[in-house]
Amino acid sequence: MRSILASIIAVLAGPVLMGAAANPKPAIPVGTRIDVQMISALSSSANRSGDGFTAQVQDPIFVGGEELIPAGSTLRGHVTFVKPPGRVKGKAEMRLVGDNIVTKDGHEYAFTAQLTNSNESDVKVNGSEGTIEGPGKSKKQAAKESGVGAAVGAGAGAIAAGGTGALYGLGIGALGGLIHTLAKHHKNVVINSGTQLVFVLTSPGTATKVTPSNAAAAPFVCTTCD
Repeated sequence: MRSILASIIAVLAGPVLMGAAANPKPAIPVGTRIDVQMISALSSSANRSGDGFTAQVQDPIFVGGEELIPAGSTLRGHVTFVKPPGRVKGKAEMRLVGDNIVTKDGHEYAFTAQLTNSNESDVKVNGSEGTIEGPGKSKKQAAKESGVGAAVGAGAGAIAAGGTGALYGLGIGALGGLIHTLAKHHKNVVINSGTQLVFVLTSPGTATKVTPSNAAAAPFVCTTCD
């Protein structure tokens, strides 16, 4: 009796499974915009190339009238490049890439997505590769710091050697101010949890597998990244 019942279930389930295989989920097209809010926090001082991150999808994504990615799905990605800030010049830089999205019901879509600028985000992205730059140091700020050093040096020179010593001290102070400025790093790239970012697909998002629903919140760790 059980074998007969199993055979009936197999016969009934066969067309359903074949239909599912014949009608896979459509791909998410290249150029699709993904608005996310960062779950992870990243910085150019603490993170390295290959470190993973997660973010929450803010707006649903529809393809052909079908909602493929509901809001609240988890985007997972990794850091591809980090450059710390320079002492003399050079701002800190960081580059992020989106790798996949896992929906709440466990569907996973694999792709490559590049970071881009958004009016809603304070993060500024430069270049064609989606590089985030640190704020650096303005010319006004550097001049101010050098000026403070020069003023201190001039005062010390005046005390040590009178009026002419003040001019000599001014030169030493300017050098001291310059050294002080160069010794201070430019600011790091900092992406706090809750930061709004926008990714754009550079390869189609294809459905790869169905994972348990609780896997969506698991942090992504890239084990094959350079």
